[in-house]
Order: sequence, then C-alpha cells, then structure tokens
Amino acid sequence: MSDHALVIGGTRFIGRHTVSEFLDAGYDVTILNRGNHDNPFADDDRVAHIEGDRTNESDLRRAGLRVTPDAVVDCVAYKPRDVHAATEVFADAGAYVYVSSGAVYGEERIPKREDETPLEPCSVEQATDDSEGSYGARKAEGDRAVFAAADRGVNAMAVRPPVVYGPHDYTERFAYWVDRVESHDRIVVPGDGSDLWHLAYVDDVASALRIVAERGTAGEAYNVGDGHAPVLREWVDLVAAACETEIETVFASERELGTVELSTDEFPLYRGYPHLLDTTKLRGLGWEPTPHAETIPPTVAEHRNADRTGRELGPEREAETRLIEILETVA
Repeated sequence: MSDHALVIGGTRFIGRHTVSEFLDAGYDVTILNRGNHDNPFADDDRVAHIEGDRTNESDLRRAGLRVTPDAVVDCVAYKPRDVHAATEVFADAGAYVYVSSGAVYGEERIPKREDETPLEPCSVEQATDDSEGSYGARKAEGDRAVFAAADRGVNAMAVRPPVVYGPHDYTERFAYWVDRVESHDRIVVPGDGSDLWHLAYVDDVASALRIVAERGTAGEAYNVGDGHAPVLREWVDLVAAACETEIETVFASERELGTVELSTDEFPLYRGYPHLLDTTKLRGLGWEPTPHAETIPPTVAEHRNADRTGRELGPEREAETRLIEILETVA
C-alpha cells in the first residue's frame, strides 16, 4: 500500500505543485478544499478530493475521520487558529507540515536564520485580522502553534518560503516582469536594480515540503529559497534570456521616479532592505535547489499560455514611458 498525503489546498499554486511532488514520490494523495477552483487532478485516480472549508473545524474533523495520512501539508493556514485546529485534528498523522513564510522574521538580518532571527510578535487583534499588514505576524504565530504542537508530541514542522514563483503563480508578482520583458524593449527598473529579495521556485518549495515531512524534526522550521539570489536587474536579464529577446534596462532613482509621481515601492519584488534566507538547515536534510536555467524557461512558457500579466501590481506603462522620455532629455 502506498503512503498517503493529505494536502490542505492543493489545486492552485504551491498546493498544486505539492500534490504533483507527492504523486511523483509514489504517494496516494487526498486534497481538502472548498472546490472553488478547477481541480487539475480531477481525472487522476491517485488523487481523492474532500470538499470542505479548512477554517471550519468540523470540516477538518470530518476529513480526519476519512483519512489517516502519513503526511499532512497545510498550504492555506492564514491564521494561528487554523494551525492550532489542524495540529489537534491531525495529531496522529505521520507528519504535519505548515506552509509558513519568510515574512515571519521580525528583524532585518542578512541572512535570516531559523533559530537565530527573532520572529514577528502577534497581538490578539493581528491574529484574527485579514489585512496584508498582519500577514507576517499571523504566520509567525502559526509557527509558534507548530512549536506548541511539537511540545505536545505532534510531529509538526514549518517550512518558510519567501516570494514563490513558477508555473500557475496566481499572485502575478513575477508575471509583472515577464510581461514587461515580453511586451516592451525598454524596461524601467527601480533604483540601480541592486535590491535583493530572495525568491523560491515553486517545485523547490514542494520538494522541501515532502522532504521535511519525511525527514524533518518535530518543532523545527526550515527556510527554503533559490540557491542563487539574484538582484532585480539580474532577474530581468534572466527573464529576457528565457524569452529570447533583448531589452534595454532603464534605471530610475526615487527622485527620478518622483518626476512622474512614481516611487520604488510601486514595483513588484522591490525591497529597500535585502531579504535573504539561510537554507543550510533544509540542505542538511538532502534538499537541493533547482538552477535558474531550469526554473525560468517553464515559468515563462506557462506565462505565455495564461492570462496573467501582473500589470495592475505595478506602474502604468504610460507613466514609465513619460519617465523614459524625461531621462532621455537629461542624459
């Protein structure tokens, strides 16, 4: 009999790739979600589907009565109470792995290390909030729920990815830059393009989740991220190479952007202070990241077949065009 994985989520992005990862490793898989999105595994008899709302504890308990998983991967726990409930319901599972975030860290360090860098505090108000501003705090409190579950004897662990990119990325943050490169031969990049935001390829996140489920230590958190962390201008060049196109990169300072009422933080993946995660602990379990030569081409290929552009996440192209014209006059 094959090992069994329960993926809470499982059809959109990280969850979708996680299901494929476990299938490729020989597992049978059950997905638990509300059924609000198309199920790419609907015709795969290795994948069962339980319809339910993971924020409804009775739905979780119903799933716990139907399956006895060797591994539970929780892709859609956005509030601490979600983690508390899941680690109780699946306390007897072989492993429970919570998809946390690199946003949990409460101090700017280079790099951020799991057992050294302090986590964000989380107030009672933040724990039940739905805003983007409380995201890191809520995820950090979810990590603390994992640690508490491990203290109770649950084989619970957390995996902390930064921004994740790859095929089927509905967040569109990476898609913004692919779209710009594909659509224009002159690309505005904020600052001098040297800002650093560590990213993680989605298949690497999925493999990390499986490896942690199989080999991780209860009560531990594991960072995941690309082996090389390019700065933004390098990402643009990597995308251009995958698109087999040539572009001119136009760098613009905060002051220059201000001439057309733009700012650096309006650009996806811009970060004023470097964000770099140490992945030594995860590598110690035998995990290895995928080279960019193998991550960018499939990301671009899927982008071309999708209707996601990310344009609403960044500046209007008209403003960028005005900026380029202004910079030409003072060059």
